[in-house]
Amino acid sequence: MIFTKLILAHLLGDFILQPNSWVSQKEKNKLRSQYLYFHVFIHTILSFIFLWKLELWWISFFIGITHFIIDASKLTFQNIKTKRKWFFIDQLLHIIVIAGISYCYKEFNFSFLNNRDFVQVLVAIVFLTIPTSIIIKLLLSSWIPVPETQNTVHTESLTNAGKYIGILERLLVFTFIVVNHWEGVGFMVAAKSVFRFSDLAQARQRKLTEYVLIGTLLSFGIAVLIGILIK
Repeated sequence: MIFTKLILAHLLGDFILQPNSWVSQKEKNKLRSQYLYFHVFIHTILSFIFLWKLELWWISFFIGITHFIIDASKLTFQNIKTKRKWFFIDQLLHIIVIAGISYCYKEFNFSFLNNRDFVQVLVAIVFLTIPTSIIIKLLLSSWIPVPETQNTVHTESLTNAGKYIGILERLLVFTFIVVNHWEGVGFMVAAKSVFRFSDLAQARQRKLTEYVLIGTLLSFGIAVLIGILIK
């Protein structure tokens, strides 16, 4: 239970009990901010409270020290452009510390890697992310539509939005199939059709419509096939 308790303490300390004003002050004053030390103190106290064993006092102390080092590093090296990246690095490092402590108490091991079903599902999930995106992109590379007239409507799009939408939809379709809820797949197809209809109608390009349709069917088809194979 050490891992679960420390994760709970981390979530409370990092998200629930840390006001936005504290975050702003820490980013502004960095190591000179008193809220950095308040934040670390809260994590230390929460860890001690949730563990509630005097002989485990060193874990709370270790959590406090490592939390300070990780947060101080983030505040020192992050900037406006790298703020998002450092947020995920920061959270990952905290989780690694907690997992390491749990591993020392033999609460966390890698025996799940010997489970064939788990490894198969993991391989399927990884395949349905970037590898499938690359495969679909290569299959459609010779059909990329180009503007047919100067009156063609152009719409701005988020960077790599299509790739991430495809990854999320494939993972959701795969999940629906694995848990035996095929109606969810129909819901996903209908939902994407509704959102895409206005964009395609505005563009008024048959080639673009066909291109999007082929890409969508490929994406869903691969996810369905992988789901069936895993089942």
